[in-house]
Parts: sequence; C-alpha cells; structure tokens
Amino acid sequence: MDTVSIIPEGDVVFGIQLPIQSQSTIYREDWEPSSGPAEMARVARQADDAGFFYVAVCDHTFIPRRLAPAMGTTWYDTVATLGWLAGITTRVRLMSHVYIAALRHPLRAAKEFATLDVLSGGRVIVGVGAGHVLEEFAVLGPEFTERGRALDESIDALAAALVDEFPSLPGPRWPASDLGISPRPLQQPRPPIWVGGSSRPALRRAAAHGDGWLPQTAKRAELAAQVAELRALRHELGDGAPIAVGALPGIFHVGEASWELPRGTVCGSPQKIAEDLAEVIDLGVSHLQLRFPSRSVDELCDQMAAFGEQVGPLLRR
Repeated sequence: MDTVSIIPEGDVVFGIQLPIQSQSTIYREDWEPSSGPAEMARVARQADDAGFFYVAVCDHTFIPRRLAPAMGTTWYDTVATLGWLAGITTRVRLMSHVYIAALRHPLRAAKEFATLDVLSGGRVIVGVGAGHVLEEFAVLGPEFTERGRALDESIDALAAALVDEFPSLPGPRWPASDLGISPRPLQQPRPPIWVGGSSRPALRRAAAHGDGWLPQTAKRAELAAQVAELRALRHELGDGAPIAVGALPGIFHVGEASWELPRGTVCGSPQKIAEDLAEVIDLGVSHLQLRFPSRSVDELCDQMAAFGEQVGPLLRR
C-alpha cells in the first residue's frame, strides 16, 4: 500500500476531539450533556477559524447496559456527524477517531469516506481502530478475538477501494471484484488512513498498514519508546516511508486561570505551553490532539482561539 502524506515535512499540526458528540463520563465536561448541535457547530467553526488541522469524531454503534454508567449512550453517528461538519466548515480536516472498521464491510466504508471526501472538498482523514466493546462484535461481527486480523484486512481493502473504482479484494473475510464505487474521493491517490491504538499490535498495524498513528494513551513517559518502536517496525514491516506520528500531549490552558483547573493542566503563557509541547515534538511527533478544560462552550472556544493565535505559531520541529 503506497503511503499518503498530508503533513508537510517538518511541520507540526494540532487538532481536537469534537465535544458533545461522544459523552463518556471519563472525559466529558459538565456542560456537554445539556448541549447539542448548536454547540458542536460553534466548536467546529472555531477550529476552522483558529487554524486547527482537524476535528475528530468518535465511533460506537451502541453501548451495552454494563458499560453505560461510564461510557454513556450518547454517541452521535460518526459518518453522519462528519458529513454534517463538511457542510458547516471550510478548511479544517474531518477525522474519524476512531472508526471501528472491522464492524463494516470495506466497500461500505469506502463508499462512506469517498462520499465524505467529495462533500468536504477533500478534507477527510480516515482514522481506524480495533474497538473494545465485546457486544458490538457479538451483534455486528466478526468474533471479538478476530477483530485484529479483520482490521488488518479491512484497512488494506478500504485503501484499495479508495484508490480503484473497481477494487480487487483478496479476502479471506471480504473477497470482492468487479464492484464499482463512486463518487471517487477528491484526494489523490486517496484520503490518508491513520491507525489508532497504543498496544504493540496497534503499533505493528500502523507501521504495516497505515499512513499515520493515533495513540490512545497520554502517558509521556511511554511516548518516546512507542515512537522508536513504531519507526523500527515501519522499516521492518513496511517500506520505511514517513509516517504521521501523533500524540495526546495533555491538558492546556492559555493564560492565567480564574478557576481551579484539573490536576495536571499546563497553564500559563504561550511560550510556556509551547516549551512544554516541544518536549513531545522533539520525539518526532507531527500532530497533536489537544484538550482544554472548560466550563462552557464559550470558554472552550476562547481557549481554542487563544491557542491558535498565540501558541500555534510557536510550534516548530
């Protein structure tokens, strides 16, 4: 699979997970449950205006009762939400973080993302991952224990279907031929596919099948070893082509806060925040997914604007 690169060599970009769209109690803010499309639109447009590289949208079809107290059941559909975002933004890229690709036929996924790429003017990033909810696989298939192998096949099949109108998919799970898919994506040869996960199998998958890596843990102490392993695996399993390396660098607040911020928040001047992020960037990271603690959508948008204007220009690799 030929590698697709969308981040210029030496650049560092930043993005954000769209709030409200997924409402796990693990990370949602107190204002999100009472918010909806109007607030999501404000955040997406702010990302557009503030120079964010992407807005990301999560993926779960349903949440079983046993997990609902922690994860909630509000998860706006990934593809529908990205399609809506395509119509209300103009510049920011639209990413699935992450789409559980093994739960869908690759030709169905290719249809969805090719259409999104056309409707957005070529702004799609396909982020995929293995998934972790047992019941989703029990209902939608494949077997939970087979999800890794299924994801490997689905990534290659999705890539092929995004490149060729009539792709040949060898299987074994999803063999297909002589089945045409249009519209064709605007990005050529195809939209990039970034692979999520921080386990060793996920790193191997990203190195062998992906154009980029989306880590799932924010532990800086582990990042250096993970990036080194990813690059080594890229040379071992792939063609050694560049790979977009991501990081979840932490929680940030630009300027002095008038309220008690969550523990671990990096707060202060743009220079202080840029210096903190430089430690991550120096590891070879090219894209950062940011978090800003907030008590309202206004506060979140203010922080996004401040970061884009004051911190973004200071980020260099």
